[in-house]
Amino acid sequence: MPSTVDRRGFLRAAGAGVTALGLSGALASCGSGNSEQGSGGTTTLTWWDYFSLENFQPGMTALIKDIEANVPGVRINRRTVPFADLERQLTLGAVSGKLPDIAIVDNVAMNSLGGSGLLADLTDRVEEWGQADQYYDGPWAGCQVGGKTLGIPNNSNCLALYYNTELLRSAGVKPPTTWDELAVAAQRLTSGDRFGLALSAIKTEEGVFQFLPFLWQAGGDLDTFATDGATALSYLDDLVAKGSLSEQCVGWTQQDVNTRFIDRRAAMQINGPWQIPTLKKAKDLQWAVVALPRDKTSATCLGGENWVVMASSEQQDKAWDVLKYTQRPSVLVPYLESFGNLPSRKDLADRGTWASDPALRLFLGQLPVARPRQYGPGYPDISQAVAEAEQAVLTDSAAPSAAAKTAAAKIDKALERR
Repeated sequence: MPSTVDRRGFLRAAGAGVTALGLSGALASCGSGNSEQGSGGTTTLTWWDYFSLENFQPGMTALIKDIEANVPGVRINRRTVPFADLERQLTLGAVSGKLPDIAIVDNVAMNSLGGSGLLADLTDRVEEWGQADQYYDGPWAGCQVGGKTLGIPNNSNCLALYYNTELLRSAGVKPPTTWDELAVAAQRLTSGDRFGLALSAIKTEEGVFQFLPFLWQAGGDLDTFATDGATALSYLDDLVAKGSLSEQCVGWTQQDVNTRFIDRRAAMQINGPWQIPTLKKAKDLQWAVVALPRDKTSATCLGGENWVVMASSEQQDKAWDVLKYTQRPSVLVPYLESFGNLPSRKDLADRGTWASDPALRLFLGQLPVARPRQYGPGYPDISQAVAEAEQAVLTDSAAPSAAAKTAAAKIDKALERR
């Protein structure tokens, strides 16, 4: 998932320090500071990730054990970094010389990391490998920066619409497929302390992650925010005005949204596949999932992580061998299943639990219309502008058109940095 902290101030300060030192020179002179050449030709590669929760450890341990057993001469030294700190630690490492060889990063982090010189260019290696066409367009596009391939998708997720089948059946409502149908369904399903729809509009990347599909579905993008952003904001504002969507969504995380759905305080929710294990454990909850309702077009937001190799690594060949190995179906399928994630590769669509689980298969089927948030180094400023606009509208601080216009001025300026 995207980071929910504001990195702008730190990155500016760190960026100034890196620039003063001369980033390219610093990286060339310091190396990674972590690779080790052991006896008998064994190379220890350091990798960083933020999968620190206990439920992730069996899958990660199994993956590393598999790599060490089957990638000749490789040992892995793994370090976990808190989710909100990983990008910052990588930026700091450019100055200190303490960088890993390999990292697993949030795909939205490619915006800032991609132009920093920190990531190794994998373009030639990927071309020789010849498997780029096996990936869905969205996840693969999320690894492309400035015409270069700077990563390989690790896993993917996206957003869809969950609904309480019992409540919709009782109300005589069919799962909505368009914005108009969603608005009607949400209103009919609202009763007492139960809202028809729940979503996250919190003032973080988490809320932006859930808002962007509305912008894209309206037929627009960030460069048309003044008009299409106003359309998307107006639609959500109308849901709140009619009581179909709680105004408290401006403070809800995606986990909060899921809790309300489980507690039957929301008949429908916008959320991702990572909620499925919790939903399956919910007592007497009958639910299903459909694609996000469309307006002018279908769209959802791409989430997930990417593998990257650091440009400073003295063991890029070995690091690339590791990345290639993780993409073998016999390795990738059990890894993704252990994490409850979806594959970014089209050729795995008929393997794994997602091939038979209807809910997971629905999410997998949405990856072709899942769009990456790949907008360049100005994206943190863009994200904040979008979040501020949505907050202003849903708290009645500004009209949709005015909020969109204000945000568009900031967005256009940030887009110029691409």
